[in-house]
Amino acid sequence: MTGSEEEAKLGARRLARCLQKLGFKVRFSAFRVVNVLAVCSMPFAVHLVDFTKNNRPIASYEPELHPAATYRIKNLKATVQVFSTGSLTVTGPNVQSVASAVEHIYPLLYECQKPRCK
Repeated sequence: MTGSEEEAKLGARRLARCLQKLGFKVRFSAFRVVNVLAVCSMPFAVHLVDFTKNNRPIASYEPELHPAATYRIKNLKATVQVFSTGSLTVTGPNVQSVASAVEHIYPLLYECQKPRCK
């Protein structure tokens, strides 16, 4: 679902209604947002090995398993996947924590940007 919480709630109500029409006993109650996923791009590429070395206990990078470095922010309960292209995937419990996670990680990524090639 993309959009606001209200749009997510409306989409969930529509899905519940479709399931009712198919014959399932569905009741729509106690709606709440559990996870928020955001994707953004930095205006520069990131050197993942340097990023991981600089943020060793929090960041992990296993190129054999996944092409992104994982950066977990415990106090915000957010996880940031950093790709070498500068693309970020941020997961958190609400919109505020996701926005704070991007603001928190930007200076760390800026330090590890790749030089521009011409």
